[in-house]
Amino acid sequence: MERIEWKISVPIFKNTVILKQLGIVIGIPFGIIVLVIGFASDESVYGLGLIGALLFFTWLFIMIVYRGKYEVEFVFDDKGLICRTLAKQTKKNKVINTLAVIFGLFTGNPAVAGAGMLAQSKQEVSLRWNRIKKVKYLPRGRTIMLRGGLMESVALFCTKENYKWIEQAVRSQTKHLSPDGESSR
Repeated sequence: MERIEWKISVPIFKNTVILKQLGIVIGIPFGIIVLVIGFASDESVYGLGLIGALLFFTWLFIMIVYRGKYEVEFVFDDKGLICRTLAKQTKKNKVINTLAVIFGLFTGNPAVAGAGMLAQSKQEVSLRWNRIKKVKYLPRGRTIMLRGGLMESVALFCTKENYKWIEQAVRSQTKHLSPDGESSR
C-alpha cells in the first residue's frame, strides 16, 4: 500500500462527530451539575448563570484562539495510521496545556494538571491496522471512526474529494473485521 497523507481543517462546532464527543464529555457532567444545583436551593440561578458563563467563555476562547477549527493531518501506510495536530495548532495547545498543568499544580488541583498532561499526550496518535477492532463509516460527515483497544480511537476526517478513496483503503486494511466493521475475534 502506498503512503497516503492529507491535511484538513475541521469546524469544531459544525462537525457531528466532534459535537457528539463534546456532548458526552461536557454535556453529561454539566447536565448533572445543573440538575443538582437546580434542585438544591432557591439561589440556584446564580450557579446556573456561572455555568452558562463558563460555557460561553469556553466557546469564545475556542473561536478566538483556534478560529473554531481543529487543524489535523493524517498519514497511513501498510502498517497503520497516524493522526496528528498540525504544527501551528500544536504550539498553541502546548502553551495552553502547560498552563493547565502549572495552574493545577499551584492550586493543588491534580485533575486540572492531569487534564493538561493528558491533552498534551494526545497531539499525535498512532494506530496499527492489526489493532483495529471496530470501524464505523460515516459518509454523510465524510468521517471514518476507527477503534482499537480501550484508549485507542481515531476519527479520520476526510475531504469531499478523498473520502471514497480513504474508505476503500481502510476497508482493504481491515479485512480481518466482519462486513459490519466489528471484530470477529
